Amino acid sequence: MKLKILVGTTTSTAECVAQAIQMDCADLVDDIDVQLMDGLTVEVFDESALFLICCATYGSGDVPDNAQALYASLHANPQYLGHVRYGVMSLGDQGSYPMTFAMGGRNFDEKLTDLGAQRLGEVWTHDASSDVSPEESGVAWCRSWLVEHALVQAAK
Repeated sequence: MKLKILVGTTTSTAECVAQAIQMDCADLVDDIDVQLMDGLTVEVFDESALFLICCATYGSGDVPDNAQALYASLHANPQYLGHVRYGVMSLGDQGSYPMTFAMGGRNFDEKLTDLGAQRLGEVWTHDASSDVSPEESGVAWCRSWLVEHALVQAAK
């Protein structure tokens, strides 16, 4: 099974979380590919993989600049994505933006669901205003998610 982590980031925090997962979860998944969303389009989902959207939130609930092209492509070129299985990790700052907390990843989740993709598990969120390490908590969530949802699905 291949895990493809698509990263939307502004300050590199989401990328650091994805890289930590790549290093720490190698014992659970044969192939983990971390790819920044820069310039990607909906065609990225043509690949046979389990997808993990790891996305920060920018401004008042927007996806980061490097994720704009992919997000726009999902809207401009809608296609049925029933073959896509995915998870979402969404980062934000609840202290500064309580009304739009972690909306970057949630926006991707909403659109992927609208296009028929199947989300496995709940959306993981990280609050930048907390004292919790995003890398540590992200890796812990991902390990659990892979064992509970993804690996079970792959065995079917």
